[in-house]
Amino acid sequence: MRPRRILADFAVFSKGYVRNPIALFFSLVFPIILIAMFGFIFQSGTTKVNLYVENLDHNSNASRTFLTILNHTGAVNVNLVAPSDANASGGFGQYLSNNGYTVGLVIPAGFGAAYLAGNATSPILYTDPQDLTSGGVAEGACTGVANAMNLAASHGKQVVTISNANVGSQVLKYIDYLVPGLVGFTILTSPMFAMVDISSSYRKDHIFRQLSLTPLTKGEWLTAKIIWYIALTFLTTAIMLSIGTFAFGAHVTVGLGLLPFLILGPFFFVSLGMLAGSIAKTPESAAVIGNVVTFPMMFLSGTFFPVSGFNPQLQAVAHALPLYYVIDGMNQTMLFQHYGTTLWIDFAVVFVGSIVVFIAAILAFRWRDE
Repeated sequence: MRPRRILADFAVFSKGYVRNPIALFFSLVFPIILIAMFGFIFQSGTTKVNLYVENLDHNSNASRTFLTILNHTGAVNVNLVAPSDANASGGFGQYLSNNGYTVGLVIPAGFGAAYLAGNATSPILYTDPQDLTSGGVAEGACTGVANAMNLAASHGKQVVTISNANVGSQVLKYIDYLVPGLVGFTILTSPMFAMVDISSSYRKDHIFRQLSLTPLTKGEWLTAKIIWYIALTFLTTAIMLSIGTFAFGAHVTVGLGLLPFLILGPFFFVSLGMLAGSIAKTPESAAVIGNVVTFPMMFLSGTFFPVSGFNPQLQAVAHALPLYYVIDGMNQTMLFQHYGTTLWIDFAVVFVGSIVVFIAAILAFRWRDE
């Protein structure tokens, strides 16, 4: 490879890219929109469920203690409903339905006396099947408080307490985990969609045939694209880190451990996009192949949702996707400052994958279709 030819092609391609408003929008503006949108949605880092409570045993200390602890779990906001209001609506369940509330709790009369006597007593939790998320949060919070009060009744004091903490840090919020995910999202989408389109349209318009008449080699041409998207990745990452940190208070650390993933990520996906476009026979089929490859990685690699929350089958799929190792590597260095085995595994997978896919892309595409 001749560096001079690579730089010449890099200059030509970058000028054309900068003059393309659509390409600039999806490379620079769209990531800003994404992080701003998710940042405003999850800025607080927590989402509480409004739980409407009818306390029919409001004079007992036990019922007031139950609701006080429940309100301090951080999972729900307890909103008391007067029994007269519920009765006027035809019952508590009808009251919830009339007001559009999806979760509610009734503390039965005699709750405190039964608790002190050690007898069974069952508050009734109302949930809406159309809002399983809120119902699950409320049920988990109520069950946890009930278990704690059972423990207190059995031993006279609360022997064991459960505290909540984020893995790796006490200060991490959703926006902290989202920043590396969205950086990984841009590393995937910009090179993949662009290279799939370029490889198919250049062949259709016979631009590759014209390039074959120049001294430029296939490896030099592809390397110029990789260098451009690496530079673009550094720019978009700087923008997203600045917005995440200064606008939404994200806690991320930028160190040398981040550099390999900002370099190898574009290297891998530029090559993969070129490979996908080279295999396709037409621009239409190239778009289909690109989407089939890209969309599973968007949603199953930890971009928006933590992979640890998936079922075992989906986790196995996620671990087979290259973007997972890019995002996980950035999480290890940006959030946890872990430079151990996991980070090296992430680096090794992306490094080896980049070399293999680059060679495959060089072999797959030709200047001329014979």
